[in-house]
Amino acid sequence: MGRVDFSDVKHETRAFAGVTVPVSVVPRFKRQAYPTRFLFAIKGLLEGMRLTFGYLISPSKVVTRQYPENRATLKFPERYRASLKFKFDENGYQSCNGCGSCERACPNGSIILQTRKGAVTGKNEIERYIWRMDSCVLCNACVEACAFGALEMSHEFENAVYDRRLLVYTLNRYAGPTANVLLKEEDPEKRAAMMTKLDAYGGPVPMNGHALPTVRALGSPRAETKPGEGGAAS
Repeated sequence: MGRVDFSDVKHETRAFAGVTVPVSVVPRFKRQAYPTRFLFAIKGLLEGMRLTFGYLISPSKVVTRQYPENRATLKFPERYRASLKFKFDENGYQSCNGCGSCERACPNGSIILQTRKGAVTGKNEIERYIWRMDSCVLCNACVEACAFGALEMSHEFENAVYDRRLLVYTLNRYAGPTANVLLKEEDPEKRAAMMTKLDAYGGPVPMNGHALPTVRALGSPRAETKPGEGGAAS
């Protein structure tokens, strides 16, 4: 057992594959005598016990969150990622124009983007934005790639389900143009005609009868297995 004296860490620059990069050179562990290791272990034990007994004497300092009792007051760091969401303005209009930057940026194909030609504008617009939460790693690459600020990572973390097919659904509330295009139309009836309301589990998702890789469609039979083999997951 040994410890590193960080005052001995050296910062240098070295060449790797023809590129000079900064590196930190950490010295080898220094082997310690048995009495020193024993005293170091006792010190760590006492520090941990001091923290535990401190919480026992002063319960108000306990940092453990009593969930779900504190659901109403629960707060998360601003950068906490729990689920992908569409951004909507005060009118409920979206900013996504179906450019596909997020779909291309996704490292594991968790975004399925469908577009259409607008009947009124004749321009490309979003039809369905299908998100596969069952395979998403919440890397935030899609949010960073969006040039229109149409996506965000929300703090809605209660996403447990009994059927993984429920984790594949449509994020946009309507198929149609962006907020900028809709607000140019003053007639509410014409504006409504430019939009098509969507169901979260409509379209090509497993809950609507469409199979996806590793996720069978609703109503489809389970894969037959031989004796001694595990069944296919839903």
